[in-house]
Amino acid sequence: MNPAVIIVDMLEDNYNGIRTDREEDKIIPHVRAFLRECRKLSIPVIFACDSFLPDDFIFRGRMKPHAIRGTKGTHPISDLKPQKSDIILEKRRFSAFFKTDLDQTLRTMAIDTVAVGGINTHFCVLATAFDAVCHDFHTIILENLSAAYKKKIHQSFIEAYRYSALFPIFRVMTSQEFLDDFMKKK
Repeated sequence: MNPAVIIVDMLEDNYNGIRTDREEDKIIPHVRAFLRECRKLSIPVIFACDSFLPDDFIFRGRMKPHAIRGTKGTHPISDLKPQKSDIILEKRRFSAFFKTDLDQTLRTMAIDTVAVGGINTHFCVLATAFDAVCHDFHTIILENLSAAYKKKIHQSFIEAYRYSALFPIFRVMTSQEFLDDFMKKK
């Protein structure tokens, strides 16, 4: 297994004024600790960040303008301590693969497995995970490093895919299970 980790939409505009009562806030310390371990193990870290145009089509629905390209709001939150070795990937839609060079970047790095976490489980995390499978990568959703605005939503999506017909190419694991599996196969 030669993995990379993709952290989706944990960016300034989605967290401005971090609180500790939101589900999305509760995963921050766990994501930070996990990324520290991944870097020690030379597992590439990729931050997939919304980066919209001011009049983007996506804002014609209920979604309010945020993460406008060229603003600090598109940057990963500083609490995750992004490093120079990390890849910051701007994305215009839900999936980190859609109209980006992520597929080519991962193949250049000889990556065969992607582990996905971040927000929101039921939108961008899931879209990125599905597209990873569609691009022929083994894919893992990191259940304890993903969140939705309601815990119930996160849990229902995790349970729906835990026993997917795509197992073992599409799996749900905790971050510790992922690291243990990586160390076994290293």
